[in-house]
Order: sequence, then C-alpha cells, then structure tokens
Amino acid sequence: MDFVKPTIEYSQLWPMLVVYGVACLGVVVEAFVPRAHRFRVQTLLSAAGLLVALAGTIYVATNLDVLGDGTARGSIDVEGTIAVDGPTVFFWGIILLCALGGVLLFAERRLEGGVSAFAGQAAALPGTEAERQASTRGLEHTEIYPLLLFAVGGMMLFPAANDLLTLFVALEVLSLPLYLLCGLARRRRLLSQEAALKYFMLGAFSSGFFVYGVALTYGFAGSMGFSEINEAVRDDIGNQTLLLLGLGMMSVGLLFKVGAAPFHTWTPDVYQGAPTPVTAFMAAGTKIAAFGAILRLYYVAFGSDRWSWQPMLWVIAILTMVTGAVLAVVQTDMKRLLAYSSVAHTGFILTGVLGVQQASDLSDGQVTSLQAVLFYLTTYGFAMIGAFALVTLVRDSGGEATTFARWQGLGRRSPLVAGLFAFFLLSMAGIPLTAGFVGKWAVFTVALSAGAWPVVVAAILCSIIAVFFYVRVIVLMFFLDGDTTGGEVATVTKPSVLTSATILVGVAATLVLGIVPGPVLDLAANAGQFVR
Repeated sequence: MDFVKPTIEYSQLWPMLVVYGVACLGVVVEAFVPRAHRFRVQTLLSAAGLLVALAGTIYVATNLDVLGDGTARGSIDVEGTIAVDGPTVFFWGIILLCALGGVLLFAERRLEGGVSAFAGQAAALPGTEAERQASTRGLEHTEIYPLLLFAVGGMMLFPAANDLLTLFVALEVLSLPLYLLCGLARRRRLLSQEAALKYFMLGAFSSGFFVYGVALTYGFAGSMGFSEINEAVRDDIGNQTLLLLGLGMMSVGLLFKVGAAPFHTWTPDVYQGAPTPVTAFMAAGTKIAAFGAILRLYYVAFGSDRWSWQPMLWVIAILTMVTGAVLAVVQTDMKRLLAYSSVAHTGFILTGVLGVQQASDLSDGQVTSLQAVLFYLTTYGFAMIGAFALVTLVRDSGGEATTFARWQGLGRRSPLVAGLFAFFLLSMAGIPLTAGFVGKWAVFTVALSAGAWPVVVAAILCSIIAVFFYVRVIVLMFFLDGDTTGGEVATVTKPSVLTSATILVGVAATLVLGIVPGPVLDLAANAGQFVR
C-alpha cells in the first residue's frame, strides 16, 4: 500500500494550533526561565496566546464558506477528522473567553497574601515539614498555565472532532490536565487530592466505556467517520445490537463529562475540593466543550437514528434535572450548591438537545435546537465563572469560607459582593431580565416544538424547586444576622484587578444577554448547522 501524505488545512486550524503551541512553549519556560520570573512570563504568555487564538477564531469565522441564505457552512479538514464549521468556531469563541477568565483567576495573588491559590510543592505530603517550607518560601506551581492551555486545546478539539478516534483523543487531552489541576490546592490539600483522585478514577472508567462503545460502533459501521456512520445507520447495513450498545457506551463517557445523572457523582466532590479558580474554569469550559461533542455526535453521526437516542435523553434529562434540583435543596456548602446547580443546568441543556435541528422545519421566528443550546451555554459559562470568582472573595482565617453559616449577613458587611452573587443566582434561576431566563425560554421552546412536552413540564417544575434554593441563599445573605456561635463570620477580601475584571465581564454579559439577547441569538443562527 502506498503512503498518501495527509492534507492539513492550517488556515482553518491555526487558532487551535496556537493554543497547543503556547502550551508547549510554557513547558519550555518552566525549564529555562528562573523561578522568580516564571509567574509573570507564564501569565502574560498564556493570556497573549488565548487572545491571539480568539482573534484567529474570529478571522476563521468570517472566512468560512457561506451558503446562499447567509448561513455559515465550513469545511471538513485533516482527511475528514476535523470539522471547522459555524458551530465549531462558536464553541471555540466561548471556550477561549472562559479560558481567559480562568487565566485571570489563576493569576490572582492578593487573596492569599501574595501567592496563588495553588500548592507550592504538590509532591510534598500534606502536613509535612516539606510542605510548610514550600509555603514559607512562597513557592507556587506555575506549571498550571501550560496545563490549562493543554486542557483548552482539548476543549477546542472536542466539538470539532469528526471521527470517533479524534473524539477520544480530544477527550483525554482535555481531561488529563484537569485531573492534575484539581489536586493542587494550597489550602485543604487532602480534600483537593481526594477530589483529583475521584475525578481521575471515575473519568478513567467513563473513558473505558467510551472506548468500548467506539469499538462496537466501528464493528457496526466499518468506519470511524461520522458521515460514514450516519450513512450506515440510514442504510441499516449492520447489526442493530452493536449500534445500540456502542451508542449507549459512548453516551456514558460524554454524559460523564457534562455531569448528567446518574454519572454526576463526581461533580459535587470535585467542585468542592478543587482550587476554586480551577472549579470555575472546569465548570464552564468542560461543559461547553462536552456539549459541543454531544451535539455533533448525535446530530451528525447518529442523526438518522434519533428514535434510538431521543428516548434515552428524555429519561437522562428528567433524571438529571430532578437530581440536581432536589439534592441542591439540602446543601450547606456554597461550592456544593453550585455543583448541584450545574447538574440541574445540564438537564436543562439536554432538554434543548431534544429539539428540532433544521430551521426549515420551524415557523418564522423560532430558534433551532443548536441555536438554543449555543445561547444557553454562553449564558451559563459567564454566570458560572462570575459566581465562582465571587466565592473566592469570601474568606475567614482558614481561607475560603464556603459554608452557609459563614455567609450569613454578608449582604450587610459587603452589599456589593452579596448583590452581585445574588444577581448570578437569579440568572441561574431564570428570572426575567437576566440571561438565564432567555436561555431557559430558548431550550424549552425548541423541546416543545419537537413534542418533548413531558421533559419541559419536568424542567419547569425543577426550575421552581431551583428558585427555592437560590432564594434561600439570598435570604441568608441579606435577611439573617451573622452567626458567631459556630465560629467566625466571613469577610470579603479585596481582589486585584484580575478577579475584578472577571466578575465585571460576567455581570455585564449576564445583564446584556438578558436584556438584549438578539445579537447572540442571531450569531448562533448564523453559525448554521454542522457540516457532514
């Protein structure tokens, strides 16, 4: 067999390659730049690399092939393994924006007295003399920046993958750096390491399911490519048992990444134990990238087999919303509350996945399923990063104070921080004039258009439950006095301009998208559909 040189369309892929290149350059910085200068170099390098990649994404988006109706089209690159189309560049854009927020939170040093939130020496056992010496000397892990960039690169590849092998590679590239980052907290080291171990072990099991599903799907279709799989499904050429088992097992791996029930059990422990900047970045970026992969896999590879995966998603969506909403009611820790809130939001987004795909099947003025999900993910990403950024500001003598008892009366001690946090909670609850309301309206509308009214009814009921636990937090911040019987109350530490800018952007985006959602909805509509 003659070897055929693959054709790589660098003009379409260079934003993603910039992220990988800067990540590799960050590893070189760790080897050759003196320790005293690494923090500044890594921060500037990471931020600059992400800004260049974001500018490149905008450039690629404006130069995609366009159909006659003005809808972005795109192309299949790298011998059919990567699809660069309108939805891909939309996902790239919001992932890079979330990553920029993550870099700013990673670089925050004022809150910890001149050092970052990350461990000075990860290899030192918690409580040992080596750890104390590392903390005394002010050491910190600047390797977190290339790890973040490698994770971002995987997140960008995930929704662009157009065959099963590339999809698996992207899954592992985005996951492995996050396993490490979750275990690098400066404070509460044992809790952080426990979170990293749980995330790694459960992630390894889910990856095993995914790979087995890939093998079974290949046995059915005889190909890894999404278009070939879709053709095999449409022509009904293989063993249906292999198809259903393969689809189910791959769904386990992807639903794990978005925290859908019953594969959500890692979410509260990891969100609570990981350094809060990592939690903020992971809560937004991972879910956005994973839903991009889910949409492409279901709509492109298995679009002709909707009658097989839609009933499964009906059950998963309802179970996820109920689990997240009900278990959030009994939480007493702010990070765990946001974790179960994230689980509930996963169910709401899955409701949108059940909607109508093609604009031609809808009446004028209605949004497509892809358009609704893209908008919801945008609003969700800004709100989550902003909320977790605010959590980093509320502290006591032991560091971050995340228990509800510490937050009592916060509205009187710091009305600005409490007010902004309440605003994010109201958006997550779907209160009008916030981005969350428009996002829920969009996904519920498309699900109703597809006849999934039982899922929408469950979503509305779970939204009502969610309003209760969000309002509960607002009540304890503004209408209860600080409880000193169980220990000191928390105070707000003044952040640097880095964290302040992240919060400001999150608030502005949540407000603007709630009042004027049209431009982003139009942008999602112009992204068009996935290329096949």
